[in-house]
Amino acid sequence: MGSCESLFWSLILTLSTAIITYNIIVSANASLNQELPGTSPSSTSIDPLIRMPVDTRFRNGGERNKKRLFHTAVTASDSVYNTWQCRIMYYWFKKFKDMEGSEMGGFTRVLHSGKPDAYMDEIPTFVADPLPAGSDQGYIVLNRPWAFVQWLQKADIKEDYILMSEPDHVIVKPIPNLSRDGLAAAFPFFYIEPKKYETVLRKFFPEDKGPITNIDPIGNSPVIIEKASLKKIAPTWMNVSLAMKKDTEADKAFGWVLEMYAYAVASALHDVGNILYKDFMIQPPWDKEVSKKFIIHYTYGCDYDMNGHLTYGKIGEWRFDKRSYENKPPPRNLTLPPPGVPESVVTLVKMVNEATANIPNWGVSA
Repeated sequence: MGSCESLFWSLILTLSTAIITYNIIVSANASLNQELPGTSPSSTSIDPLIRMPVDTRFRNGGERNKKRLFHTAVTASDSVYNTWQCRIMYYWFKKFKDMEGSEMGGFTRVLHSGKPDAYMDEIPTFVADPLPAGSDQGYIVLNRPWAFVQWLQKADIKEDYILMSEPDHVIVKPIPNLSRDGLAAAFPFFYIEPKKYETVLRKFFPEDKGPITNIDPIGNSPVIIEKASLKKIAPTWMNVSLAMKKDTEADKAFGWVLEMYAYAVASALHDVGNILYKDFMIQPPWDKEVSKKFIIHYTYGCDYDMNGHLTYGKIGEWRFDKRSYENKPPPRNLTLPPPGVPESVVTLVKMVNEATANIPNWGVSA
């Protein structure tokens, strides 16, 4: 990178930091009704709910076998909890990256701790600065959009598309580029309900931007999106996240999914529509079959009695819950679930076991 370009990005980052500091100081009621590229009062977003074809060979004007590679980006802190999840996630990324049907390109762990850690050589990593002290108000997820802003500005990303993923994602098969025709591909979450919270959301998505249904029921992950679109969305996502957290009504309404709502709003403000792709991932124990899905998201605890009956909300005789390993990684060779437990949970535990058996120095303190 030339000295002029380095100076340019340094100035950009300095300006971005100043903007963040300003957002922290100013009132949460400051207007977000700004002109954004590609928006108009009459514009509407496309919101199809469809099954995407796995075969991507005939897109882009009918060109055969032309891959549209995407770069996988995972934001994480340097906590033990996030780190062991990232190591497992990256193990399975490498397993499937070059298999038939994959359009997976490079991989980056976007580490928002502000300093390198002991796993820089194991996992390709970009070190981003965290938000100024105290600005996340204990909600560390607010560092995610700011980390993406920095990564998109400074990193040399070869691919034209990006998959935003998370540490607690396990890839179960090669992932093709599910986006198409300028639309991102995103998983729809049942608990993201823009219509239910229209009054609150109108503070950040004014009526002149279109109907509230333009806001898709998504978070930022998993999403496959054009890099150029994400570069437009990311700063808005950051600013809306900070503004929502400072707004008492929004903070109370959205809670732990606030940053997800902020991304959905930012995407709509920039007229980036999303294909709502239900087969993108499963979330055990509620989703029981892997089938044609691409990702297992192990956000919920899996508790069962020894007869294979779910005891959700009550610690089971057999359990796998990532929260059991906040201060130390799970041991190698976890006990498999008892007979009767759904395929999704069995597959998850087997995949965790394979990864931990093959990742060097598993369980050794860094």
